[in-house]
Amino acid sequence: MHKCKLLASAVLGAGVLCVPNGYAMDLSLNMAIEKILDESQDLKKAQANVKKAEAQLKSVNANRWFHIDATASYMNMINVENPSKANGLTLPSQIGAMIDQSLADRDIYLEIPDNMFSVGVSVTQPIYTFGKIGNAVKSVKSAIKMSEASRELTRRAVKYSAADIYWTARMTDEIVAIAQSDLDGAVVARKKLTSAGRANRSNLVKIESDIATKEINLSNAKFNRDTAHRMLKILAGIDMDEPITLTDKMPTTFAPLNAGPIKSNPEWDILDNQVKMYESKVRASRAEYLPTLAATASYNFFAMGNEYDAMFDRSGTQSAYWGLALKMPIFSGGATSAAATISAMDAVAARQDLDKSKKMRTEEYNTAVEKYDHLRGNLSTLENARNLAAKAYKFSQERFGAGQTSAVELAEVSAGLYQLDMALLNARYELLMSAESVKKLGE
Repeated sequence: MHKCKLLASAVLGAGVLCVPNGYAMDLSLNMAIEKILDESQDLKKAQANVKKAEAQLKSVNANRWFHIDATASYMNMINVENPSKANGLTLPSQIGAMIDQSLADRDIYLEIPDNMFSVGVSVTQPIYTFGKIGNAVKSVKSAIKMSEASRELTRRAVKYSAADIYWTARMTDEIVAIAQSDLDGAVVARKKLTSAGRANRSNLVKIESDIATKEINLSNAKFNRDTAHRMLKILAGIDMDEPITLTDKMPTTFAPLNAGPIKSNPEWDILDNQVKMYESKVRASRAEYLPTLAATASYNFFAMGNEYDAMFDRSGTQSAYWGLALKMPIFSGGATSAAATISAMDAVAARQDLDKSKKMRTEEYNTAVEKYDHLRGNLSTLENARNLAAKAYKFSQERFGAGQTSAVELAEVSAGLYQLDMALLNARYELLMSAESVKKLGE
């Protein structure tokens, strides 16, 4: 990536100066977390599940209100035997005699209109369902709370992962600096050895071997740093060509957490509302045994005629009614009882999962708190050991420069300091992630 600046000169006029990688994005921990939360597909799916559950609530609530249905139909009757003629019906003379005695001596021919049109509107309003709709609504409300708790659980997991990748990337920066310093010390030792005119083959070979090993360590550290930075860019939605600078340094001091006992966790909210959802489903299923009372009303219009244009010239037939309807279930083949049993057993399983989750998450929370306190207690001891190793390395360098020690001893002291630098860095990382675990489980 190239950043360009516009330059002005009284002699040359205006010009453009392009400096490759001249600028880098400053990225703090909080900024990285916000970017990763915004980019998280898991969090977006969790939000979609919340909206889905809210839409399901609207769907179930709609059963409380009246439903209006309209129907309209048009039919053209066809004489199958002779399509060119209208449909007709011949009544025997006996039927004619029943209608009028004067018609008793001949058959009667009735012509059926070719065009028929009907339209109707019906309205149904539930009045009382004995808990069918109410418990269904409660079940969906519990599902909404489950999806909201699931979203919070996902948010915490993504936030923890964001902090993890940020501090991992920051730690790789520190490791590169440690590896570079370690290599520089070996290079300085070689210069001292060769400039003093006392370089024996044993010391020189050991120094060269030590330098080669440290160069590999530095190369590996840079590779791990670049890998961690690329992963951070991917998760944060940062262009891969955009250079970044991690502005938050790993802290050197850590305050007590003062964390009390865990009180709540999104996973518990999910399982608790799952129990409530299944219990509402049980009550809704049992309510299927009870009747449903509803008000109903209808209006219908019917018109017919031989010609389509003339069928509305005269008034058609109209009908309307209103009333109450009571629907009473008689026999369902055991489906209602089976549905209630299934939901009841699901509730039992959810209660067991809730009980197990409370035990497991409480133990994880307590372990994270204890680990933080444990590492914090060892940190000062580790820092003291590292400082002593640094002094020992300095003394060894001075002795080596005066020809009072060998390259083997210098390499051993250098390796000890390197290991303690890495141990101290890892302890700080573990402390940071232990604190993040406490937040994730019980913030």
